[in-house]
Amino acid sequence: MTTAVTPWRPFGMIEPFRQEMETVFDRFFGEENGNGHGLRTWTPRVDVEETDREIIVKADVPGVDPKAVEVSVENGVLTIRGEKKEEKEEKKKGYHRVERFAGSFYRAVTLPPGADADKVSATSSNGVVTVTILKKAEAQPKKIIVTPKA
Repeated sequence: MTTAVTPWRPFGMIEPFRQEMETVFDRFFGEENGNGHGLRTWTPRVDVEETDREIIVKADVPGVDPKAVEVSVENGVLTIRGEKKEEKEEKKKGYHRVERFAGSFYRAVTLPPGADADKVSATSSNGVVTVTILKKAEAQPKKIIVTPKA
């Protein structure tokens, strides 16, 4: 009988946790996009609601021009992406301050089976993009009327 000896690596067990924490910090604080311009990425918060007839996804994108938002559905995944550019300038006696922010955002939501990728609409109001995806007729619940037996 042969016995295999497996080396004990106690820190190897925390490696997945370390990688996850690194991802969380990168998403929170942003990542350089590699073009040398310091463009940051951020992830908008989303709410997903499902009713009998539709799926509603609301993404918080405050300060983003609706024309700078792209919404697409491909292979059962809803993608919301865009870019935010903001500049604040303040001039008062004794100082002049200018702050700039530029960052792209990306959020993907896997849609449940039965979502109709051909029936998608998107609106924007007060910094919230609302995407409505209708369900296919066969995915909607069917109501059956119960009749009394004579």
